[in-house]
Amino acid sequence: MTVYLLRHGPTEWSENGRHTGRTDLPLTADGEDKARQAGAVLRALGARGRVYASPRTRALRTAELAGLTVDEVTEDLAEWDYGDYEGLTTTTIRETVPDWTVWTHPCPGGETAGQITERANRVIANITDDAILVGHGHFSRVLIAAWIGQAAEFGVHFGLEAAGVSTLGDERGVPQIVRLNQH
Repeated sequence: MTVYLLRHGPTEWSENGRHTGRTDLPLTADGEDKARQAGAVLRALGARGRVYASPRTRALRTAELAGLTVDEVTEDLAEWDYGDYEGLTTTTIRETVPDWTVWTHPCPGGETAGQITERANRVIANITDDAILVGHGHFSRVLIAAWIGQAAEFGVHFGLEAAGVSTLGDERGVPQIVRLNQH
């Protein structure tokens, strides 16, 4: 089984480093171009399978521009809920919570690392064949960590670029990260 992850194209907030969970923002013009390019990458890789997408406009538009037909929209692929930190940058949050990161500290009013791990594990459990998942940066990093049996916090080790394609698979039954950030 091969799972392709497509992170949505850039939005104004993603370009400014603002945490964007629930807020439904459109792609920038550059984001739309990068989404189209991601479609070409998926085709070059021979990506196939059921297409799942986050319900956020930025993910659905990325799928559309990449030439994908979404089979299932699921809240399980939504971005981490940042709660009270929605729309804030890490620098702003650190004015009141020194050394804060989403990986090491809670998001008041938002999701815990345990809750996002549960969502990632649900997504993985529901995939029975090749699939393309269109979603978001932090959530996809948690999903990659879960794929290889790690906790959400392990996601800090994976950098995912906007509109990048990553591939998960296995080697003789052992979960594997095949590639990250294919452009």
